[in-house]
Amino acid sequence: MPSSRSSTKVIVVGGAGTIGSSTALHLLRNGYTASNITVLDTFEIPSAQSAGNDLNKIMGIRLRNPVDVQLSLEARDGWTNDEVFQPYFHRTGRLDCGSTPEEIEGLKKAYKKSINAGVGLEKTTFWLETEDEILEKMPLLDREQIKGWQAIWSSDGGWLAAAKAINSIGNVLKKEGVNFGFGGAGSFRAPLFAEDGTTCVGVETVDGTKYFADKVVLAAGAWSSTLVDLEDQCISKAWVYAHMQLTPEEAKEYKDVPVVYNGALGFFFEPNEYGVIKVCDEFPGFTRFKEHQPYGASAPKKVSVPRSHAKHPTDTIPDESEASIGRAVDAFLPRFKDKKRFNQALCWCTDTADANLLICEHPKWKNFVLATGDSGHSFKLLPSIGKHVVELLEGNLAEDLANSWKWRPGSGDALKSIRAARARDLADLPGWNHDDKTDSLATSVGRLEISKEETAKTGAGCTAEI
Repeated sequence: MPSSRSSTKVIVVGGAGTIGSSTALHLLRNGYTASNITVLDTFEIPSAQSAGNDLNKIMGIRLRNPVDVQLSLEARDGWTNDEVFQPYFHRTGRLDCGSTPEEIEGLKKAYKKSINAGVGLEKTTFWLETEDEILEKMPLLDREQIKGWQAIWSSDGGWLAAAKAINSIGNVLKKEGVNFGFGGAGSFRAPLFAEDGTTCVGVETVDGTKYFADKVVLAAGAWSSTLVDLEDQCISKAWVYAHMQLTPEEAKEYKDVPVVYNGALGFFFEPNEYGVIKVCDEFPGFTRFKEHQPYGASAPKKVSVPRSHAKHPTDTIPDESEASIGRAVDAFLPRFKDKKRFNQALCWCTDTADANLLICEHPKWKNFVLATGDSGHSFKLLPSIGKHVVELLEGNLAEDLANSWKWRPGSGDALKSIRAARARDLADLPGWNHDDKTDSLATSVGRLEISKEETAKTGAGCTAEI
């Protein structure tokens, strides 16, 4: 172990979320001294405004390019064998479904890619040609609702208990003596620089606290582009979800059902131990553009600024999203179409143009490292992504990863990314903002005190990983 590891001080901004908490964990695992690691976040781990503080995320192997394959396989190994993560992988299987000729053609291409990938997926991935074959895997689907469907069955897929997994990392960090700063003392205001004006030596938080370190990692997820100027490489977008409460009898019936995904409708998961089931629709996301000046920008500019449900608990979802989730419920769970849906809210991720991560040193600020650009597919990397952030800090990140994650302004349209269409702005959509119905201050403060029990029950309610 290099001697510098034991003495190097590292600050992880956004360290109570997905990439940040993984980075802190892998700093420990690589021999960095716990007292030299500082995790900063607006909320305690798991951060209430992190996309990872969620009831569940989909787990699967992503085959878009060789880097994605490598990362997915590393992550699957961690979820399967690492004691910090293994309890939170529910290998229920996964159905990816479609019905139109275009959807079925896309699924067949994905199926062929899976079985020809050379990573063993041919043993766990199967084509389902008929409704009968789909119902054999998921008997609780309604035959009338799935007429014409075909599907890919992934027996090694399933879901991840997201908030619990980040909390598991938090327990390790606390046990080992990592430093934490939360609230105003954990909310980033600006980098601190040496006399040369370009070498980062720490950060200042919104309450005026100054933290000094040899390296700073900004892993603030959807908030990253609001904190420092990323030159439009990342655009933050919201997706939506809803929860439903099942009776104990209903929950028992749906226990261990596979994740069901349909690109035209959305997806749902088995209920958790409290009988709470989550349903999401599928669409290209919503933005929230405002005039905003992140650190490093020469003037205010248009930035998609997330609006945290943790800070605005009366926010819900647009009227059209409520309707589209209703359509998903009608298709997947018609017997529950009259159940009240609760905890409907927006959850924020951040897209890059090519859907690759942005993990690199800032080109103008030495020792200031970016670790963001999740593009809605990074939670499953929780067990292993921090390892690669540490490799970057130490100057030995593999060339293919460095090239995929490099600083790349002007490389494409992050507003569309690789999705079906460009994101639409929340300013044009009614129904989600309920500031006129804001609770009393005392009630709002009380709602922000998210208990461990409530987190275990529903998470912060962010959308699922795909």
